[in-house]
Amino acid sequence: MFHISQNVSLKVFDVLGKEVAVLVNENKEPGIYNYEFRSAEGGRNYEFSSGVYFYQLRAGEFMQIQKKVILK
Repeated sequence: MFHISQNVSLKVFDVLGKEVAVLVNENKEPGIYNYEFRSAEGGRNYEFSSGVYFYQLRAGEFMQIQKKVILK
């Protein structure tokens, strides 16, 4: 099995399905990465209000969606 870099995207959506943030959208080598919902990457500062959000991780043909509940 070959380990090659692939395009990886990590997007956040609200409960209506509207894209509210793109935390990652770049080629990545295989490995373990950590990203926070609050990000200043690219000059943007995403601070989410209380609510339910969904985040979508795509890496090559892999896709996974998880739910995140934020309470302040």
